[in-house]
Amino acid sequence: MKRRGSGGRHLKRKPAPAFWPIHRKEYVWTVKPIPGPHPIHRCIPLLIIVRDMLGLAKTAREARIIIKQGLVKVDGAVRRETRFPVGLMDVVTLEGTGSYRVLPTGKGLILHPIDEDESKFKLCRIENKTTVKGGRTQLNLHDGRNLLLGEEEEDVYRTLDVVMLEVPSQNLLRHIKLGKGVYAIVTGGKNTGRHGRIVSVEEAEGKKRRRFEVLMESPKGEEFRTILDYVFAVGDEEPLISLPEAG
Repeated sequence: MKRRGSGGRHLKRKPAPAFWPIHRKEYVWTVKPIPGPHPIHRCIPLLIIVRDMLGLAKTAREARIIIKQGLVKVDGAVRRETRFPVGLMDVVTLEGTGSYRVLPTGKGLILHPIDEDESKFKLCRIENKTTVKGGRTQLNLHDGRNLLLGEEEEDVYRTLDVVMLEVPSQNLLRHIKLGKGVYAIVTGGKNTGRHGRIVSVEEAEGKKRRRFEVLMESPKGEEFRTILDYVFAVGDEEPLISLPEAG
């Protein structure tokens, strides 16, 4: 028999991701995100965003009313499910309040305020390339989206590159090829949230590409290292999105 709290619709506050801004000892239970585009340890339920992060509601009931009224959009689409998982690079728009992009920091995911123009697009990293029926190539993106390529485009895109998509139409606007000189943000490891220019990618024989070491330089001129798997390109030379000042 499955223990209540270990699965299903319920989640105790204590094992919830540490970056969720909730009181751990005040109550036992918290909202558990539904299965969706982001895993539980890398997402924030919509209800927690509305109530705890933006302070638009004092209680879960008030937050549910706001969400059920269709006042919240994620990537340009209205979301009425209070447990919808919001994750990396998602664009959250609240009617009458403004728009935010979900970005990584050393303490977890945050909502970074953005303007109206920036809320119209999203950056997605290519996690995998697959061949589908008919021999066409499909890009599998970090947020669960799939992008079907034309025959002339199949060799242009590579795993870990980034595409800019218009939201909610998903029209392809731009391609950022991961490599030296590209501006990127770190999404994992001890340097999570730091961003800067890629100085070099150190290939190593026998090591998987995702584990290649990357040397980066922050806007302040400080050098730091991470691995390719933790690098998310955000611009060819300069970032296409606004980022927190700390680099």
